[in-house]
Amino acid sequence: MRAVVLALTLALVGEYFCFSPDFAAGKTYVYKYEALLLGGLPEEGLARAGLKVSSKVLISAAAQNTYMLKLVEPELYEYSGVWPRDPLIPATKLTSVLAPQFLTPIKFEYANGVVGKMFAPEGISTLVLNVYRGILNVLQLNIKKTQNVYELQEAGAQGVCKTLYAITEDEKAERILLTKTRDLNHCQEKIMKDMGLAYTEKCVKCQQDSKNLRGATAYNYILKQVASGIMILEAVVNEVIQFSPFSEMNGAAQMETKQSLVFLEIQKAPIVPIEAQYLHRGSLKYEFSTELLQTPIQLIKINNAKAQIVEILNHLVAHNVERVHEDAPLKFLELIQVLRAAHFADLEMLWSQFRNKPAYRQWILDAIPVIGTPAALRFIKEKFLADEMTVAETAQALIASVHMVTADTEAIKLVKAMAVNNKILESPVLREIVLLGYGTMISKYCVEMAVCPAELIKPIHELLAEAVAIDETQDIILLLKVLGNAGHPISLKPITKILPIHGTAAASLPMRVHADAIMALRNIAKKEPRMIQDLALQLYMDKALHPELRMLSCIVLFETRPPMGLVTSLANIVKIEENLQVASFTYSHMKSLTRSTATIHASVAAACNVAIKILSPRLEKLSLRFSKAIHADIYNSPLMLGAAASAFYINDAASILPRSILVKTSAYFAGAAADVLEVGVRTDGLQEALLKNPAIINSADRITKMKRVIKALSQWKSLPNRSPLASIYVKFFGQEIAFANIDKTLIDQAIALATAPSVQAFGRNAVKALLSGASFHIAKPLLATEVRRILPTAAGLPMELSLYTAAVAAAAVQVKATTTPTLPENFHLAHLLKTDMQLETEVRPSVVVNTFAVMGVNTAILQAALVSRAKLNSILPAKIAARLDITEGHFKIEALPVSVPEHIAAVHVETLAVARNIEDLAAPRITPIISAQVLQSSISREILTSKIVSSAAASWSRSSETISQGVPLSIIKSKAAQFEKKYCIETVAIGVKGCVKVATENAAHIRDTVLYKLAGRHSVSLSFKPIEGEVVERLEMEIQVGPKAAEKLIKQINLSEEEITEGQPVLMKLKGILVPGLRNGTISSSSSSSSRSKSFSASSSSSSHVAALRSSSSSRSSRLSSSRSLSSSKSSSASNLASLFGASSSSSSSSAHLSKRVIYPHKFQKNHEKQALTSQAIPVPPSMSRSSASSFEAIYRQNKFLVNEAAPTFAIIFRAVRADNKMQGYQLAAYLDRPTARIQIILAALAADSNWKFCVDGVVLSKHKVTAKLAWGAECKQYDTMITAETGLVGPSPAARLRVAWNELPSALKRYAKKVYDYIPASMLAGLIQGKDENSAKQLSLTVVATSDRTLDFIWKTPMHTVYKLALPLPIALPLDEVTGLTPFDDLADKVHYLLTKVGTAECSFAMDTVTTFNNRRYKNEMLLSCYQVLAQDCTDELKFMVLLKKDHIEQNHINVKIADIDIDLYPKNTDVIVKVNGMEIPINNLPYQHPTAKIQIRPKGEGISVFAPSHGLHEVYFDKNSWKVKVVDWMKGQTCGLCGKADGEVRQEYRTPSGRLTKNAVSYAHSWVLPAESCRDTTECRMKHEFIQLQRQVNIHGQESNCYSVEPVLRCLPGCFPVKTTAVTVGFHCAPTDSRPENLNTIYDNSVDLKETAEAHLACSCTAQCA
Repeated sequence: MRAVVLALTLALVGEYFCFSPDFAAGKTYVYKYEALLLGGLPEEGLARAGLKVSSKVLISAAAQNTYMLKLVEPELYEYSGVWPRDPLIPATKLTSVLAPQFLTPIKFEYANGVVGKMFAPEGISTLVLNVYRGILNVLQLNIKKTQNVYELQEAGAQGVCKTLYAITEDEKAERILLTKTRDLNHCQEKIMKDMGLAYTEKCVKCQQDSKNLRGATAYNYILKQVASGIMILEAVVNEVIQFSPFSEMNGAAQMETKQSLVFLEIQKAPIVPIEAQYLHRGSLKYEFSTELLQTPIQLIKINNAKAQIVEILNHLVAHNVERVHEDAPLKFLELIQVLRAAHFADLEMLWSQFRNKPAYRQWILDAIPVIGTPAALRFIKEKFLADEMTVAETAQALIASVHMVTADTEAIKLVKAMAVNNKILESPVLREIVLLGYGTMISKYCVEMAVCPAELIKPIHELLAEAVAIDETQDIILLLKVLGNAGHPISLKPITKILPIHGTAAASLPMRVHADAIMALRNIAKKEPRMIQDLALQLYMDKALHPELRMLSCIVLFETRPPMGLVTSLANIVKIEENLQVASFTYSHMKSLTRSTATIHASVAAACNVAIKILSPRLEKLSLRFSKAIHADIYNSPLMLGAAASAFYINDAASILPRSILVKTSAYFAGAAADVLEVGVRTDGLQEALLKNPAIINSADRITKMKRVIKALSQWKSLPNRSPLASIYVKFFGQEIAFANIDKTLIDQAIALATAPSVQAFGRNAVKALLSGASFHIAKPLLATEVRRILPTAAGLPMELSLYTAAVAAAAVQVKATTTPTLPENFHLAHLLKTDMQLETEVRPSVVVNTFAVMGVNTAILQAALVSRAKLNSILPAKIAARLDITEGHFKIEALPVSVPEHIAAVHVETLAVARNIEDLAAPRITPIISAQVLQSSISREILTSKIVSSAAASWSRSSETISQGVPLSIIKSKAAQFEKKYCIETVAIGVKGCVKVATENAAHIRDTVLYKLAGRHSVSLSFKPIEGEVVERLEMEIQVGPKAAEKLIKQINLSEEEITEGQPVLMKLKGILVPGLRNGTISSSSSSSSRSKSFSASSSSSSHVAALRSSSSSRSSRLSSSRSLSSSKSSSASNLASLFGASSSSSSSSAHLSKRVIYPHKFQKNHEKQALTSQAIPVPPSMSRSSASSFEAIYRQNKFLVNEAAPTFAIIFRAVRADNKMQGYQLAAYLDRPTARIQIILAALAADSNWKFCVDGVVLSKHKVTAKLAWGAECKQYDTMITAETGLVGPSPAARLRVAWNELPSALKRYAKKVYDYIPASMLAGLIQGKDENSAKQLSLTVVATSDRTLDFIWKTPMHTVYKLALPLPIALPLDEVTGLTPFDDLADKVHYLLTKVGTAECSFAMDTVTTFNNRRYKNEMLLSCYQVLAQDCTDELKFMVLLKKDHIEQNHINVKIADIDIDLYPKNTDVIVKVNGMEIPINNLPYQHPTAKIQIRPKGEGISVFAPSHGLHEVYFDKNSWKVKVVDWMKGQTCGLCGKADGEVRQEYRTPSGRLTKNAVSYAHSWVLPAESCRDTTECRMKHEFIQLQRQVNIHGQESNCYSVEPVLRCLPGCFPVKTTAVTVGFHCAPTDSRPENLNTIYDNSVDLKETAEAHLACSCTAQCA
């Protein structure tokens, strides 16, 4: 009721009474003013940093609506201590320095409670003026006369923000109480400055759920009504701004501002302004000043910038030679800050003084680019133009400066001037960097602007138009990338003109230009997503575009985060998409986005989840030959932290080498997202350029001849040639910083440069320098991160949030080389291979990284902030000596002793409350956030020591000690959480003890959240020290190959065959392993299956126990979708791996998912056994029969230990050279017995008291079987396994099997194997069929069956289960015919090369009147008599080859191959195949035929003849009486045409006619590739021609009577001939009104299809004698 009365009262008296604060003329109002700012965590007992301003404030009227304001008795206080216990400390010196400014009165306009303009003398700094603004901000009152609760957007020192007013009345005290609150998160105009955030993208959704930065201000006023208005008696302000890099539930640090303005008295003496001109100095809004250039990490008083820069440089150069000084990053930051304050003339003087001193020069060139002012760009430009900087130095400096300089109009003009400078244009590298940098500068300049000036980007638009006009492809690409960097929405129109959707001019540009134009839309999409969505969808839907362009449009479309409707529309398009590359790419992109957990992708993930259900899951089963998009991310919502990676694999012809690959990484932090790094690679035509015969290009005669042949084809259109080009680009934070086009010309230039005499001379000089001894020092500083956000507080002082990371790395290198014999003066580099080279190197790399996170007040004269500082310090010295003598086959490397610091690496993190001012720099106030008093005074500690005896070789490490010093300290309320531990391990083998020390003191006792755990002090250090009493002088590795290997062996190896007695169990076990015949049986092999060992039952009999079995193909799909099922088993044994594969209790229930047991019908038939039988029946050369029928046992009995009779082939020694001369280390010796193809390797411990050895005995039993035995332990007698790899058949399918059998395995190995199995996720086992079998208890086997050239079956047998994975698809075709039809491993290099080439080929074949195309699509081809059809040809203008097929009058096939300069004819005659080359018959006995110049070969194969020409694109043409095959190489895929198709994997677009039209009818398609005759007297005896026909009836189309004409040619007999055989074909017809007949039917093929009708096609003709 009181509120209503107050409102009525105000309304009634409003006409007579001014309800706003008023200061009467002739009076001076005196107030007591205090402002306190404190930053830190909100809980008491923790340290905070802050400052306090205290003063009397005098206000008096100077004129109407103009007032004077003056401070009297100002005082400044600093605070760094535990709140609220510690007192504030007066900053006396700073107060006295600022007093003259504070005591100077200022003027301000004030009317109706609103502060207007401010006036002050020039001598008052912006900082002091902002303090005045903080006082005047309290006076800002917008009181409405008719409302007591209302909201408005009110102007203040912090901007125009949402403000809530509430007014009430204290009637008794006759006071008006007013409260207003300002929401700093809802401002129409917020005053805030961001630096280093231009490349980040704000996550609106993230900030909706949990804001990282929140702020609110509460004002409480006590007002008194006076005659002229109201008077402010008291005002109290409380402001809290809180920030957390994580979500708010994890706590937040805060900046708290308290102000109080209390009325004291009224004085009559007016405030007298000083005798100076009062200038207009802005309004109430905060103004930024020197804090923009002031780093919050340290405070520097700059008196003489040049002298201070020289002093800092001297320190950096002097103290970063041998190792990095621990304060080097801080000094580097200090150098940057002083350079920012320096004038350009100072930089000039500095450069002239130090440019000839390499160490100083490098520090200057590393520091100037990160200054961040236009002076840096100007400096780099002028020094390069004056030839004082090299191109490499300029390029490095420009890349850094473009990204570090604050983008303003001056900086943009400087970059623009560089872009047109002739000297920079002469360097392609610098031109590229400058132009890309110009786009980046525009992007940074416009990031905070609602409307970006179009004039900035107009020059690039003009250059682009000029480049398009003169068809300068490289310039077009570069300028498109510039527009992509700029991301200006006005660039959309010129980019769209480049795309192939507007006229023929754009369509004629190369496709890579179109690709770059689409990619240039991505940064525009961040600002105008809706516009880009429309354009990207239009491009995606245009099926006439190249598939790669459509896939790039898909990438752009999803980067705009499309809404549900658009994603669903995309799914509908994919549902009917004919291009499988596009369909596969889009489906995989949607599928991967459904798994995204990042908040920024939440809406897209939800939309894709719905859309993916519309599409067929069969798209997911497309092989890896098809294009894919992969997105994976991890995101933690409470921490608001995450990372993502995307990979785009774009192919267009299902070839092995993709067309392009794009990989991108992103990061999410504190509610923002950034694309950190992106790399894109294109390989368009590169594979072809490297592999094809270069002579093809220049063969004009061949092209003319082939064009004469194909001109008969109706409207044949060639495919565009692939210009050999590879390109790579790199983007950093969404900005392209570099790209390169790599073509064959560039490669040739690089090769020529590498082999030039100057390069060889450089190499010779480098070797000479090493021989004379060289030492050099490298130091490299880096400012990795500078991210800042500055915003004003209510008190007018700036609050800053910032993150800095600076690093300095250095390395001191000393190298000395010697050679024996000494090299001559003018030696060749090849001479080094004939000398004994010795090299001694000492390297001391070190790095120091400092990271600072700051929250608090930062100005040029005072700082009060909470600082979290992390320091990484690492040094890893090494001294290496190496010796290489290639002639003697000797190599030795030694690690020599070197002085090591106490800590190899150390990380220290601490959070401090810091307060300091410019007048008292020697006494900064620094308080740890958790002070010493908070920590517990004393806690008893216990030292826990646990010793772990090493199970490895005793000679290597006698023992491993793990020492744990200290225990976690008790967490007591109001006590800090402390933890300190030290973990050590001793490695006696190298005499080193390594320790990791971890210590932490944090505030987790207050709140158990991440932020409070980070607050405090943390340290991790790594140290290495010598073990007392274990002095190791050096570590050695020595390799000796050849006859001298035996001389290098240190320990004599003696594996004797001692008799086994009852008292020698170890020897008995060894005898049982190495001589299996003495036990119950013998080790089974491929030829002696009658005597099988119980221990090694890994023979063919085990393959007969396959229990999980295959059923019919109709049930395969259900088996593949079966979920994981395991049979329950409780039994386990220590002697086998049953525990590894035993089922858990949960798995027993899942076995019910097996609906039925299926039978795998075939056993494994060994090729080795077949060869053994063959070798007995057919005599073979001794070289071939060395072990084909032998077993491992037989070879082993002949010579059990090669060490006793043969010298080692090579020896390797690893040892630690000790001061006490004890042997320690290992030696490895390899023995080779060539007649039996056997190798024996023995690894032995060198310690005298150790008999541990590891033995490997391997034998190649045949070309189909390899067996190896592994044994280890004491004298190789403790543990053993047998491994057998062999090939064979499972039914008709080739197969390979790997078996592992054992007698005894270490329990630790079985235990860890079980743990690994337990960690395998169930999703990895999905689709497996598992069942229990009667398998061997000590055997594993894996069988791989190639059921077809693109599918594999896997059979995995364990002691407890047999597991199947059926019909696993492969991305490439296996060369099964060659594996089964050719003898493997004869002429190994040729066979391997042939098989690898075959893997990538596409095959087209013919059998039983059925053609199987390159894409594996089958159709019936009823061939015409005597007319050639194009089987396959190179469909580009190069016409590298052509394969023709015809059927003669007795219906026999003829093949004609046109390649290089020859014609090859293949046709049957009687039982043979006749070969003619250029009309000359080549007898079969003279084959193989080799072309004299080209790599073309003709040779017999099976029952036919094969033509091989892989370097011409034609891998093989095979022909026999009943069939033929054509195979093209991988790089020809997508470039062929003919009956065999394009070989592009697009089975939905298989039937393309010579004109490029897609037809659905196989017969019409086959007829379109017939080569017609010109007349019936043609020597080819072909009597056919292609004819466009008219439909014999009229049809009604859209209400009009129309005549229809075929748009596809139909085969008809020539004039004068009549058909004797016909067939019906379905062709498309275009219809036109009856009164508009087409003038020429031969041009109608380009028209649309209105209807499809059946027409008659002629297959055979008979001609009259009088035919034309």
